Amino acid sequence: MLLQKMTGWLGLWAKAIGGLLFLALFLTFLVQIAARFGFNQPLPWSDELAVILYLWVILWACAFVVPEKEHVMFDLVWNSVGPATRRLMRMVGHTLIGGLAIAAIPASWEYVHFMAREKTAVLGLSFEWVFLPFVLLLVSLAARSWHGLVQAMKNQGLEAREAAP
Repeated sequence: MLLQKMTGWLGLWAKAIGGLLFLALFLTFLVQIAARFGFNQPLPWSDELAVILYLWVILWACAFVVPEKEHVMFDLVWNSVGPATRRLMRMVGHTLIGGLAIAAIPASWEYVHFMAREKTAVLGLSFEWVFLPFVLLLVSLAARSWHGLVQAMKNQGLEAREAAP
């Protein structure tokens, strides 16, 4: 009960942060359009901020907002096999994705941390902050894969993949 409540609150916070990031991107884009086409004065910072916010929006949403069943999947083979094979495919898939994410976390964090000494050209933001959502995505992939693997081993959670074509 408490875990479900915490998960619900975390989900709401993740969606709120994602929404605020998208709003900031949209407002930056509007400022960029107004400056460029309305005043004929392009703003270099708006281009850079839009790119950084776009990166954050995409990786944040993929990591924390979009549920597994909404991600792109190729289900041609999935629909042609039985439940036991589907369960095995889920276990193998989650093991591979989670294992690769876990294996990539240390090197990715090391690179992101290394990039702290470099700054963006216009805003002067540390590249550590620019690339941080990639590490968050890897951690999220590892956690989601672990959860999916546990569900597959218990033969639960198949409804996420059982959508009719």
